[in-house]
Amino acid sequence: MPFDIQLLAPIIAIQLILAIIALIDLARREAYRVAGGKKWPWALGIIFINTLGPIVYFFVGRKD
Repeated sequence: MPFDIQLLAPIIAIQLILAIIALIDLARREAYRVAGGKKWPWALGIIFINTLGPIVYFFVGRKD
């Protein structure tokens, strides 16, 4: 058996949770409080760059 679902399930769950939390945070922020001033590039990065996209958003994309 090359992959065991029990090993992949926690990784997939963490990835989905990070993406959902990042997208909710992005949706609640005003555009001027996001690096670059536009939300759509961050949304694409969060969705299409697995796990790393939400992490980069939390450290770089948010302006507080």
